[in-house]
Amino acid sequence: MAIEEHVPLVSEQGHPQSQLPNHKRDVHILCWAFLLVFLAYGAVQNLESTINTEGDLGTTSLGILYVSFAVFSLFASLVVRKLKPKKALILGTTGYWLFIAANLKPSWYTLVPASVYLGFSASIIWVGEGTYLTAAADSHANDHKLNEGAVIGHFNGQFWGMFAIHQFAGNLITLAVLRDDEGGRTSGTTLLLVLFLIIMTAGTVLMCFLTNRNSKDEGRQDSPVSSSPSAFFLLKSVFKLLLDKRILLIIPLMAYSGLQQAFVWAEYTKEIVKPNLGERGVGGAMAVFGIFDAIFSLAVGRLTSGLRSVTIIVSAGAFIQLIVLFWLLWGYSASSGLLGTFLPLLIGALWGIGDAVLMTQLSAFHGILFKHDLEGAFSQLKLWQSVSIAVVYFISTSLSLQVMVVIMIVALFISMMSFLFLILFVEKTFSNKSPLSA
Repeated sequence: MAIEEHVPLVSEQGHPQSQLPNHKRDVHILCWAFLLVFLAYGAVQNLESTINTEGDLGTTSLGILYVSFAVFSLFASLVVRKLKPKKALILGTTGYWLFIAANLKPSWYTLVPASVYLGFSASIIWVGEGTYLTAAADSHANDHKLNEGAVIGHFNGQFWGMFAIHQFAGNLITLAVLRDDEGGRTSGTTLLLVLFLIIMTAGTVLMCFLTNRNSKDEGRQDSPVSSSPSAFFLLKSVFKLLLDKRILLIIPLMAYSGLQQAFVWAEYTKEIVKPNLGERGVGGAMAVFGIFDAIFSLAVGRLTSGLRSVTIIVSAGAFIQLIVLFWLLWGYSASSGLLGTFLPLLIGALWGIGDAVLMTQLSAFHGILFKHDLEGAFSQLKLWQSVSIAVVYFISTSLSLQVMVVIMIVALFISMMSFLFLILFVEKTFSNKSPLSA
């Protein structure tokens, strides 16, 4: 059903059509800015364990990064509320820029501090993104009298669809610039990093053209957070959210969403792609993953209209990933020839579909269910995602693929049971409130 056909959830005295803010423009700017920033960072992250191998500097720095990400995610909502989302987004890009710059002179004295600071920057840029995008969707729905849940889903589909392209674009640039020399050495790394710094700078500049907004300037006078809250009140609100039954029930799925992303970076490329396609095939496999992620992010975003649609879509995505996991556990083996090339790419495509579902629907779910504390809700999302990613980076080297798959299956079952129980709890409690209807 088209968005325009939904009944408005919130009535408001609108302005003349010609004077309405262009919220879609802000969404497009945000999408392009994140694409430019993360095509650079994503490609460098994929290379980190191969270009900085001495003492496992690359892998260790990524583990430190996500530990820092997890710690700072506890307090990211405080920073975003003080700075407002636009300034938080711009400040957040500085950590990614510094991390890539540190790779020009990689050492324990450059990469480790850069990783710690990137953990802080990542926490505020992602909380800022979730807050900004949901606020834009809320305003667009109110201005044009549209279904709020449908607009949130549509905007998240656009964002995550565009964001997923970064895997394809970043790997394409990497393949074009890097060259394999004799003796197993790679040339062009410095040129590639400088090129990525220029691209990332363009993304930061683009964010400066965003409209200033926050989660409380969209007609939310009923928000429990005052316009100038004290630091103590903000800190108290962060930990109070951890006692919210809804947050406690969604934590397993938030953690699994990070786990399944780290599985791609740490296990899929190393244990599935490399034995069949070689190291040069990693970029192509990740490009396939990114393409399917982008296409299905756009598709499921348009299908989202409320909690019931989120439940159906998440269940379908979980089922797809469950099929892949059982296949890897019981039926998959490395092959040669055409089949050996096709199967790893098929796994990447199916996993990309599952990732698209989880990323779009979790963001839409938080925007719908926690609209009065967006910063806190998105802070919790990034906290548990980063914790699970950090754990995978630190334990993946000592566990076999089969053990990791078993862990993934158990985590998926627990997260889905908890998620479905949450949906039943919310629908029973708020069945008469229209924002929670499909």
